[in-house]
Formats: sequence, C-alpha cells, structure tokens
Amino acid sequence: MRETLKLKKARAEAILKELKTLYPNAATELNYKTPFELLISTILSAQATDVSVNAATPALFAKYPNAKALSKASPEEIIPYIKTIGLFRNKAKNIVASAQQLVETTGGKLPNDFNALLALPGVGRKTANVVLSNAFGRPAIAVDTHVGRLARRLKFSKHDNPDKVEKDLEKLFDKSEWVFLHHALILHGRRVCKSRKPDCENCNLVPYCPSSLV
Repeated sequence: MRETLKLKKARAEAILKELKTLYPNAATELNYKTPFELLISTILSAQATDVSVNAATPALFAKYPNAKALSKASPEEIIPYIKTIGLFRNKAKNIVASAQQLVETTGGKLPNDFNALLALPGVGRKTANVVLSNAFGRPAIAVDTHVGRLARRLKFSKHDNPDKVEKDLEKLFDKSEWVFLHHALILHGRRVCKSRKPDCENCNLVPYCPSSLV
C-alpha cells in the first residue's frame, strides 16, 4: 500500500522529534573560524572525512588565512598541506582557483549568494548549501552520502541524485528545520545507520523506518 503524503509527513515529524532528542546540538563537525575557512574545508571534505580535513586545515589556514593570501599560492605549494586528504591534487587546484575568483569578483569576501558560490571551482550544491546554512544561517539541506542514504532507507526519497533528494526532503520538513535536519541525519548516518552495516538494534528511528532489519 502506497504511503500518502500526509502519513509520510507525520512519520517525518516523528523522526525529526527523535533526532532532536538524539542530537540536540547537531552541527557541522568541520572546524572553521570564518566563512572562507568553511568554504575551503567543505571543498576539501568531498570524498574525505571531516577528521582528515580538520587535521590538515590548521597549518593551511595559518599560512593562508584568507582568499587574498591563498590566491597568490600555486597548487603545488598547497599540496604539502593537504596531501593526507583524498583527491588532494585536484582539490589544491580548486581551492586556489576559488580564492583567485573571489579576489577578482568580491575582493576576497565570501558572497551570501547560492549562484555566486556555485560558480566557484569545486563547489556544487552540497558545498554551497553547507556554507550558506552554517556561515550565513540560511535554510538549506546539504545532501551528502549519509543524508542521501538515510533519505532512501527512510523512504523519504527514491532517488540517488542528491539534487532530487534535496527537493524531496524540502517537501516533508519545514524550512526552519532544514539546517538541523541535514546535520542530524549526517550524525545518525555516521554513528548508527552506517552504509554497510546499519545498527538497527540500537536505532531509535526503528519504529518509523520502513527499512528496519529488526
């Protein structure tokens, strides 16, 4: 029997309530002091762990604290700082190019604008949403592998495409909850609803999860 939108929204509300109990202070686990640092950290975090990014960025930001400083570096100069992070060569090119573009277009200031962020090298919807929601407090759902996986397991979306998953989640949750939601889903995906072996026996979302193995 197909679940109606009304029932799905009721289930979404119950799950949100449970997530707020589990992760009341859910927030990004990337360490940053400025919007620019968050942008660079988020670009670096693609297909890498936040732990590896947080280990590399203190030295990187000490040397290149802002867009103007980073724009003057070459990718080869950046590589030693981020070589422990996956895809470091391509990311070195992207963060330098992004810094150069910011200096050229805004004098180095990070814009509070989705399309302007999306135009930067190495920035997709997820990265733009992370920056807008965390640095500027704008409602946004950043769909990474964890959010996408949980959205499908909870039957909130049937799509693999992150953009489509984002739209499906936006229909189910109030805009005021979007930022908390994606942070909480990421934490739950890392700690409980893992990719290869979800810990359904210790999951508080089991009563509302159509994919539960319990």
